[in-house]
Amino acid sequence: MLNLKNKNIVLIGFMGVGKGTIARALIKKTKRFGLDTDDLIESMENRKIKAIFDTDGEAYFRKLEKKTAKWLEKNVKNAIISTGGGFFKVDNLDDIGTIVYLRSSFDGILKRLHQHENADLKLAKRPLLTDEAKARALFKDRSVLYEEKADIIIDVEDRTIEAIVKEIIAVLKLKTEKE
Repeated sequence: MLNLKNKNIVLIGFMGVGKGTIARALIKKTKRFGLDTDDLIESMENRKIKAIFDTDGEAYFRKLEKKTAKWLEKNVKNAIISTGGGFFKVDNLDDIGTIVYLRSSFDGILKRLHQHENADLKLAKRPLLTDEAKARALFKDRSVLYEEKADIIIDVEDRTIEAIVKEIIAVLKLKTEKE
């Protein structure tokens, strides 16, 4: 059985893969507390991620991710943590929790985003997706790194949220609300 570090589950994967959606469904099933690193950063800065990128740049945003990661490691236990697409690069990721990589192809992610009822909003809030060629290159670079970081890899492409959540619960042997 996997040792759940800090009893936290950290969802990583490329932007738009469904980390937040899957986290919310896992939270509902397991009755765990949930946190989203991008939401924490937006609260800390009192502005949206896009505004942080536009005003202060990506390097500043990555510093905020590191600060958030340190806080999570010290203060959070027994939670489901969804992360931004680049959060996996923080030095202490392994110390925060068990890392679950939600894997999909780039085209699968684009398809998922375009099928969403708020597709324009979903795409607009991801500044690194504005240039598809650059985003594809970033995806290619990151895919290998996500796999290296992961304790568990879950394929999410063309699967229902319910099926993905069921697999995560089974693999991690999590208690659900009925137990």
